[in-house]
Amino acid sequence: MLKNYRKKLIQFYDLFAVLIVWYLSFLLRYNFDIPASEVSNLLNSILILIFVHLVVAFKIKLHHATWRYFSFENIEKLILLSFVTSIIIASISLMIRLSIPRSVFIIFPLLNVAVLGGSRFAYRYIKEKKAISKKKLDSPTIIYGAGAAAVGLVKVLKRSDSVNIVAFMDDNSLLHERELLDIPVFGGLSDLEKAVKKYDAKKIILAIPSITEYNKRKIIKEANKLKLEILTIPSIEDLISGKITLSQLKPLSLEDVLGRDEVKLDTKGLINLIKENVVLVSGAGGSIGSELCRQILKFKPSVLICLDISEFSLYQIEQEFSNLKIGNIYYFVADVKNEKRINSILKKFSPKIVFHAAAYKHVPLMENLNVSEVLNNNVLGTYSLARASKNAKVSKFILISTDKAVSPTNVMGASKRLAEMICQVMQQNSKTTFITVRFGNVLGSSGSVIPKFQKQIQAGGPVTITHPGIERYFMTIPEASQLVLQASFMGNGGEIFVLDMGKPVKILNLAKTLISILGFDKRKIKIKYTGLRPGEKLYEELFTKNEKILPTSHNKLSIAIVNKNNSTKWMKDMISWISQLDSKEELFIKKELKTWVNEYNSKDSTSS
Repeated sequence: MLKNYRKKLIQFYDLFAVLIVWYLSFLLRYNFDIPASEVSNLLNSILILIFVHLVVAFKIKLHHATWRYFSFENIEKLILLSFVTSIIIASISLMIRLSIPRSVFIIFPLLNVAVLGGSRFAYRYIKEKKAISKKKLDSPTIIYGAGAAAVGLVKVLKRSDSVNIVAFMDDNSLLHERELLDIPVFGGLSDLEKAVKKYDAKKIILAIPSITEYNKRKIIKEANKLKLEILTIPSIEDLISGKITLSQLKPLSLEDVLGRDEVKLDTKGLINLIKENVVLVSGAGGSIGSELCRQILKFKPSVLICLDISEFSLYQIEQEFSNLKIGNIYYFVADVKNEKRINSILKKFSPKIVFHAAAYKHVPLMENLNVSEVLNNNVLGTYSLARASKNAKVSKFILISTDKAVSPTNVMGASKRLAEMICQVMQQNSKTTFITVRFGNVLGSSGSVIPKFQKQIQAGGPVTITHPGIERYFMTIPEASQLVLQASFMGNGGEIFVLDMGKPVKILNLAKTLISILGFDKRKIKIKYTGLRPGEKLYEELFTKNEKILPTSHNKLSIAIVNKNNSTKWMKDMISWISQLDSKEELFIKKELKTWVNEYNSKDSTSS
């Protein structure tokens, strides 16, 4: 009701203002002395003016824009309203022989735009001034970056009543001691401490789209030292387009601290590979699988098939995509080991590309009580899906592997190494291109240590770490998924692509950084060491000692060359062995596993 009331009030104001402008147009035409003979023409034209104005305003939806956010983009409608109204009245007056001076039809639209537009800008100005005066009491905030992205952010935040932007900071010295949107550009990173003291700043927002990860970490380190609350923006594209709102500003995350430089994709090649083609993703409900689906959809496949054994995971991704109103996506609850089910899906849709992300990945959970199951799922599942894809004449099959497959010390890693070997055997005498992509831990995945640390920190500790020296490689889920796509385009068959994981990160440092990000005192949150878990390594590797490393045309992708080529007979014997494991003791299985994966080395596989 309130919205309707305001809309009616605005409509009444506009009509009243238009009548005043029409009268003023006559006054200006006659130098403020309207002849008595013209008064009747003025009065007769008012009814026509009211009718035409209301019809045109309704047609162009003039009153849908709010005055609070009125901008130069909205003024186009006022120009259209004024000139169309003037032209229509001029036409009607000719038809009914109503004598109205021609100059009125020129004065009226110009004056009308000035009055209606001016009143709206005045309203917005008053509102923003009030908001600024209220914000003086709120947390003073610095924006790091003074480019187009930062300016776009300020324009949006100025509409909020709860953000007090006091200064810009930027490393470009040409901008220093100047103003943007009436806000001073104070200086660069070396001046941050001075700016914080001068403005009593409590928060800093990072808004630099082109910043390198090295420089971002420098800013974050300095901001943490000054005890500033650090906020980041979810998307530079949203920021520039004005879609971002105050609620979308988010606290600094671990991904921001450990973030990596942007992946540059061969988009033309990926468009040729994916556009208007059918793509299947197994494990589509998982962390990597779901992100692969999101990235694939950007390249507009004709059909995307999301396949997962978990009904709930598949339901979640189905709900996400249904909200985006994207068509031609099919969701199958299916086990990759069920060849009949897989064959029927492949026969029906004839996919060109298959991404195999379905796997059990949790090392300690799989190491005891679930040994036969992880081998069945990760090895037999890969074999079944790969064979079905080969028979269905799929163009490319991409296996998602892990750094734990390198010199594995656990059953999960050994199972993924066997999956890699299956793809290499399958490549022999095959028209299907089999590609393996190997990478380490991803931030934010379902098996990641980060969610566990967050819960422990928020509960007051202790944070449990297996060993003070343990290190892991980390990358973000989008980066890993994008590089998987890049490798799928580049691969010719039989390669093991290895992603550039950067430098390994000490889990202890990771925990300490997370404590700071979440706003807790490092001295009050204790860290407890629990000892290495079954099958766990201190350090992960991306290549074995026997593998040759070849560079590729992409700076974040290398190829691991494996000298040993297994035969089809070896693969069939290995599959036959796995098919009989359910009745065997786990310790015995681990000992036998050594015969299939020579580099597998755990205390259970070597114990007598």
